[in-house]
Amino acid sequence: MAATATSTRSAWRPGRLLRRLPWWLLTLILIGGAFLWVYPFLWMISASLKGQLEIFGSGLSLLPESWEWENYARAWNEASFSTYTWNTIIVTVASVVLVVVRCAMSGYVIGRYQFLGKKVVVAVLVATFFVPTGYTIIPVVEISQNLGLLNSLSGMVLALSGGGHVALILLYAGYFRGIPRELEESAVLDGAGFFGVFFRIMLPLSGPITATATLMTFLGTWNNFFIPLVFSLSRPDLRTLSVGMKAFVGENSTDWGGMAAAATISLIPLVILFIVLQGQFVKGFAGAIKQ
Repeated sequence: MAATATSTRSAWRPGRLLRRLPWWLLTLILIGGAFLWVYPFLWMISASLKGQLEIFGSGLSLLPESWEWENYARAWNEASFSTYTWNTIIVTVASVVLVVVRCAMSGYVIGRYQFLGKKVVVAVLVATFFVPTGYTIIPVVEISQNLGLLNSLSGMVLALSGGGHVALILLYAGYFRGIPRELEESAVLDGAGFFGVFFRIMLPLSGPITATATLMTFLGTWNNFFIPLVFSLSRPDLRTLSVGMKAFVGENSTDWGGMAAAATISLIPLVILFIVLQGQFVKGFAGAIKQ
């Protein structure tokens, strides 16, 4: 009886059931699931090309009756999204560079060197991983104000890139730990110092992890709302795209068409970056896990 029950359970495993389906039926199921997954994004693009009344009157339809391209013009010019886009690009690129270099160097030291208190350092890093951003915003703002960096893009960059980023450090540490030490020893024999070994040997070899860190930092910084909001409260010209979305929400009404157009504009760079780096992103995670 036990053997029969075991064989019956194994026969109903999802993997076995899917492998028994015809290829065309499995393809239709996957296409349907993919469509349901991307439908909200498609609806947002559709709404960005509709009028205010059509958005609520057309239901789930994706084809606009009249193509309202002025939604994009209104978002780009009247809502100052041209300025917000430029601010977001500056803040994101600077934050990505600072985070990647800092996390790569930290991960290199943790993954390749043995030093006194290493376990304590790793434990503290892991502990900070569970601290919400809201608990640190007050000291961050206080320090930025004392340094004269509040209400500035440079202060916003330092606040966004100054977090722990523990996950990225551990990814780098796991990846560097698996690189043969002969490469370092050869570079040292050739006269390279710590920074020479790191920038000329180790960092170029960590391409997949660097792509992963770049993508994760780019996504987190580009979509961050809380810190840019705090740093641009008295300087609306310093708003980023995520904060600028508030411009479409009025006291008595909301410009849904303009908001959808603005959201589409803000998501285009993310989609392009993910398409470019998706292969390296998967390799980076796979390489770190193997180590």
